[in-house]
Amino acid sequence: MEHFLEILPGIQIVDLGLLIDGETLIISDVHVGYEEALNKQGLLVPRMQAADLRSRLQRIIAAAKPKRIVINGDVKHEFGTISNQEWRDALMVLDFCAAVGGKVTLVKGNHDTILGPIADKRNVDLVDHLTLRNGEIYLCHGHVIPNNADFRKAKIVIIGHEHPAVTLKDNIRAEKFKCFLWGTYRGKTVIVLPSFNMVTEGTDVLREELLSPFLQHNLKAFEVFIAADRTYHFGKLKEV
Repeated sequence: MEHFLEILPGIQIVDLGLLIDGETLIISDVHVGYEEALNKQGLLVPRMQAADLRSRLQRIIAAAKPKRIVINGDVKHEFGTISNQEWRDALMVLDFCAAVGGKVTLVKGNHDTILGPIADKRNVDLVDHLTLRNGEIYLCHGHVIPNNADFRKAKIVIIGHEHPAVTLKDNIRAEKFKCFLWGTYRGKTVIVLPSFNMVTEGTDVLREELLSPFLQHNLKAFEVFIAADRTYHFGKLKEV
C-alpha cells in the first residue's frame, strides 16, 4: 500500500484511488447497497462489502494522508430509492472519510438520482462536477459528455462509471483485475478510475460492451494500469 505510481505530474495511483497533488484523494463507484440489490434478485451474496470497503479505505487513506476525499459518482446502487443497506453503509463511508480524510465531496453519478437526503444528513457537498488546479482538471462521473465552460477549459478529465477491468490469461487460468485507463478524448487527457465496489471486479473493457461515451473511440490506444497487490503498467490495451 505504500506504492504510489505517478502517471502524470502530481497525479498518482494509490491502490484503487487517485491522489492529486498530495492532497485530494478520488475514488469512484462505491455502489453501497449492491449486495442487498442482488439479494432481492434471489442471489444470496454474503454482506461483506461494508467491512471490506472500510478496511481498504483505511489502508489507502493511511498511505495517502489526503486533506480531501472526492467520491466521483455512484456512492449508492439503487436508482429510484434508498435501501436500508444504502442508508447504513453510505453514512458509514461518509463518517469514516470525514473522520480520517478531511473534507468530503460527492460528485453525482447516474445511480445518484436521490442521493441528496444522504448528503444532507451529513452536510457534505453534492455537485454535478468538480474542478481542480484552477480548472485544469475536471471531475465528472462519465456517463454523459458535459457541455459547459469548465469542461471546455479543462485539459485533464477524470471519470468513473465504466468500472474498467481486464482479464489476464496464463495457460488455462484466467483472472480479472480492476484497472485504471489513461488515454485521450478530443484532445483532452482522460483518466478512468476502477470501481471501489468490493463485490465485483467490473467490466472487461476488451470483451464486454462499454457504457461511457468517453470510451467509444480509440479505446485500444488507452494505457492500462492494473490494480492488484501493487499497480502494474501494462502498456496499451491493444497489447494486453
